[in-house]
Amino acid sequence: MITIRAATHAHLDDLVPLVDGYRRFYHQPGDVDGARRFMSERLVKGDAHVLLALDDDDHAIGFAQLFPVPSTTSLASRWILNDLFVIPEARRQGAGSALLEAARERAHAHGVSQLMLRTQVDNETAKARYHALGWQRDAVFDTYLLTI
Repeated sequence: MITIRAATHAHLDDLVPLVDGYRRFYHQPGDVDGARRFMSERLVKGDAHVLLALDDDDHAIGFAQLFPVPSTTSLASRWILNDLFVIPEARRQGAGSALLEAARERAHAHGVSQLMLRTQVDNETAKARYHALGWQRDAVFDTYLLTI
């Protein structure tokens, strides 16, 4: 059974290898120290909602990170589900779906009416899961990035 918890600074050692694995999945170089600094800052500042997935043995197997942003068009807050990762050996066991459902529940509890996320265009496995859980692809807006 998968358990989802809100991560605290006490979970930092569990989060760091997950965040580093997530970065490597997206073809970034490993940086355990950078992952530790980044996640420590999120947890200290409280500027993100971090969810941790645990297996039956209480081992951390995945995480999700949500960032609140104001939406002028909806005159409300929306959350960006910026990060979602499950370690390869724990995939297809429900951890990703449990994290997505916990994100939805947490957003609802905070009065947030919309979650949004992005994934790589070729990440067909993730896109199928999002669709199966009721997420809809935005066909109206394109995403542009400017590297500074």
